[in-house]
Amino acid sequence: MEQLESLLAKVRACRICEESLPLGPNPVVRAAATAKLLIVGQAPGTRVHASGIPWDDQSGKRLRQWLGIDAATFYDTSKVAIIPMGFCYPGKGKSGDLPPRPECAQHWHQLLLAQLPAIELTLLVGKYAQDYFLGHTAKGTLTETVAAWQSYLPHYMPMPHPSPRNQFWLKRHPWFEAEAVPALRKTTEYLLQ
Repeated sequence: MEQLESLLAKVRACRICEESLPLGPNPVVRAAATAKLLIVGQAPGTRVHASGIPWDDQSGKRLRQWLGIDAATFYDTSKVAIIPMGFCYPGKGKSGDLPPRPECAQHWHQLLLAQLPAIELTLLVGKYAQDYFLGHTAKGTLTETVAAWQSYLPHYMPMPHPSPRNQFWLKRHPWFEAEAVPALRKTTEYLLQ
């Protein structure tokens, strides 16, 4: 436990890509060695950057609905670890936020994951997480990868981002909320009981 706490303190003090961050560094990450569920998203948005609380936005509300858990359970680090691909807000791009800074995963992910021996399921929220964790087994597109969600179980669950911006994707792919979400809720209930 002390090793993980020391590592998390180093992550939170990280300044590797400080010059590239428009709002400066504010690494957002949560974990405990006992966590059974790992959520790997993209990177914090401006609201999460300001609060320092992961998924503290509309995307987080939808994600908790998909999981079928309340905020208290979601933020209980003894049960749920939250390690995004990029720990800090990367800035604004032409059609939304910029991609997660690559330095976080390159420098910190393997060190953090080695300290999380109890993880049974990793939610891969978005294409960046899917490509990083699934490697050559990821499909050509996010939709194809998410459609093959059952083939990645029991270790991984690829998901679309729960952002309100993804309403169009969710309407075009109703099978995700009809089939994958109920399975995810059942697994989450089992893991976090």
